[in-house]
Amino acid sequence: MANLNWGILGTGLIAHEMGAALKAVNGEIYAVCGTSLAKAEKFKEEYEVTKAYGDAKELLADEKVDIVYIATPHSSHYTWMLSALKAGKHVFCEKSITVNSRQLEECAAVAEEKGLVICDGTTLLHMPLYKKLKQMVEDGAIGAVKMVQVNFGSCKEYDVNNRFFSKELAGGALLDIGVYAVSFARFFMKSMPDVVLTTANYFETGVDETSGILLKNPDGEMAVMALTMRAKQPKRGVIAGEKGFIEINNYPRAQKASITYTEDGRTEIIEAGRTEDALLYEVQDMQEYVRSKDGKENLRIVRDVMQTLTTVRSQWGIRYPFE
Repeated sequence: MANLNWGILGTGLIAHEMGAALKAVNGEIYAVCGTSLAKAEKFKEEYEVTKAYGDAKELLADEKVDIVYIATPHSSHYTWMLSALKAGKHVFCEKSITVNSRQLEECAAVAEEKGLVICDGTTLLHMPLYKKLKQMVEDGAIGAVKMVQVNFGSCKEYDVNNRFFSKELAGGALLDIGVYAVSFARFFMKSMPDVVLTTANYFETGVDETSGILLKNPDGEMAVMALTMRAKQPKRGVIAGEKGFIEINNYPRAQKASITYTEDGRTEIIEAGRTEDALLYEVQDMQEYVRSKDGKENLRIVRDVMQTLTTVRSQWGIRYPFE
């Protein structure tokens, strides 16, 4: 089967990581666009890309581009995703896929109308370990799920000018690291949460710095999350059921989990995939979605996550200037 032609928007660190993954899986990269033609040409030379553009509109107008990978700051994801979809391109977008659910729902409607695939770069949704654990949970390995606990703490250097703390660039912990925590919780819950309780502390620029989030869905499953952006926490997730619990450390790109069974205290180690191949799994999944004209289950989870994130931020009263 012929390779799919990827076009990359952005030449930053994550674009370089994805460039290496695309070369490994797809064998080639068709196009790249940077904030300047010089940056695009440099990226083109490094990854042997076929075409370089200094204007995103030119890349989107290229009829040979099948998939657009968006690696720009997430404050601009909606603009470029909508433009790419209207140009007839499938879209793989870095997290946070948009800044609110209205933006994502508008893009999803265009994708549905045009028969296009939208997928996002929350790595855990593509890791083999999670697919294996999800099946084990559905098969009843730990009994009925009652509680999900998940933490993520990233100690960002104090810098009011950094994008992480910029309201104009949709900064804050929620859309940076909270996406992983909410995605983890939603992945193991049977249905979307319909109860959201939350509180936060705010950085001096007005973005969220620390927060606690409590979710409950109609199935009676609950999730408790703690996020920090100026203090380190272990990236730890736990799925607790009636018969045992699953524990995953460094969960965003995890390759190993442990299951402790309640009845006898026995522990089982589950391994699948490799942490260092995380972006390869993303590329593989996206290409499979495009070729099978599927990907709806992934998008359903992503939409639920974005709706939850939007509800949380609404309760905090945080609104970005460009919304």
